[in-house]
Amino acid sequence: MSGETNLSLLLSSMSPHLNDGDYVFCTLAPGATLDMAEVIGSFREQEGLTVILARDRAQALGLSFDYVAAWITLQVHSSLQAVGLTAAFATALGQAGISCNVVAGYYHDHLFVAREDAQRAMDALRQLAAPCSSGR
Repeated sequence: MSGETNLSLLLSSMSPHLNDGDYVFCTLAPGATLDMAEVIGSFREQEGLTVILARDRAQALGLSFDYVAAWITLQVHSSLQAVGLTAAFATALGQAGISCNVVAGYYHDHLFVAREDAQRAMDALRQLAAPCSSGR
């Protein structure tokens, strides 16, 4: 098994990082193509392929979107089998009134929050980690 599963350790060492730029979720119709080197993330749905792109790339490609997000990476290497991490940060962000779209990568969790909520989200995540890291 790869990655950390201990929730206390995950929370105390999650080290949220706010990536530069603005990101958007777009959908491609079945059969449409896109250079995958430009794609941050994707998920195939019945209606088409959802892609996450830098906003400037989506605009250059003429793709429509209605949600501009900031991208936060939790820098701890969390296991895909870890229990409770998503619930913990989703609860903290929810209590702060911040919506969050989560993508789990093999090494890290990636959170997409509304651009205008980026700093408040970072504050909420740091507060969530603080009690855990002081108890080490």
